[in-house]
Amino acid sequence: MPILPPLTAVCLMGPTASCKTEFAVRLAEALPMDIVSVDSAMVYRGMDIGTAKPDSATLARAPHRLLDIRDPEQRYSAGEFVRDAWHEIGLIRATGRMPLLVGGTMMYFRALTRGIARLPAADESLRSAIDAEAAEVGWAAMHRQLATVDPAAAKRINPNDSQRVQRALEVYRASGKSLSDWQRTQAVPVTPSRFLKIALVPGNRAELHQRIERRLTRMLDDGFVAEIKRLRQRPLLTLKSPSMRAVGYRQYWSCLDGAMDPGEARSAALAATRQLAKRQLTWLRAETQLRIIDPLESNSFATIWSTIGRELNKY
Repeated sequence: MPILPPLTAVCLMGPTASCKTEFAVRLAEALPMDIVSVDSAMVYRGMDIGTAKPDSATLARAPHRLLDIRDPEQRYSAGEFVRDAWHEIGLIRATGRMPLLVGGTMMYFRALTRGIARLPAADESLRSAIDAEAAEVGWAAMHRQLATVDPAAAKRINPNDSQRVQRALEVYRASGKSLSDWQRTQAVPVTPSRFLKIALVPGNRAELHQRIERRLTRMLDDGFVAEIKRLRQRPLLTLKSPSMRAVGYRQYWSCLDGAMDPGEARSAALAATRQLAKRQLTWLRAETQLRIIDPLESNSFATIWSTIGRELNKY
């Protein structure tokens, strides 16, 4: 078995529609690397088209770990991801191969590489009270309430992300201490490790937005709405389920409810996806020791290849 360098894993991160899967598959075919998905929506079974999950042909070329590990009615937390990712990293390295962590869920990357805070345990009575209050005033009002007690969390949490708004308020009401304060002062140290972090950041934002629009068109052509219709048949799945936070799903679910027409749903889905990309780029700007590569440049894959090669040749 080859001796691995002390580098724990390569992280390939970036905003939505930035060629992550394409480049990851090429790397896995050319180098002794196994892919671990870092995507909070691809963990769900039955959510394939709208998450741009790799299809069967792509997975035959380059298998991905941590896909399809939860039913869409279930929750999946950053803490669970860290546990599962470290397990997969250990299995991959035990075979003499290098883990390649690929995705756009920046909170998962942050939790894995920097550690995760120990937060107050879930309190069902508090959650019920917050849900009841939100039913009366709406989640936008609850988000404004969060902004008064935890401005940093409110800035990074989308007002429509009811699960994360609920959790942030729950932590504050349970402890009297904001979620941001907990995260700053109570991080659990990660296993001693080294990560090579590569960010795919398109320099041309207009082209990124065009890629997002073209991808949504392909999803719709491939049966995205039919996929949501199948999901709606699951008796325990609702628009409030954590999985339905994924961009596109919420908007077209509402369309099927008659809350908007298809044109409005498309516009809303595009706007939500662009906002997601903007938040992902904001997370990346706060990252340290990051190699930034423009995936839309003609030599981008060669640059990724040489970046990995230089790092591995250090050892």
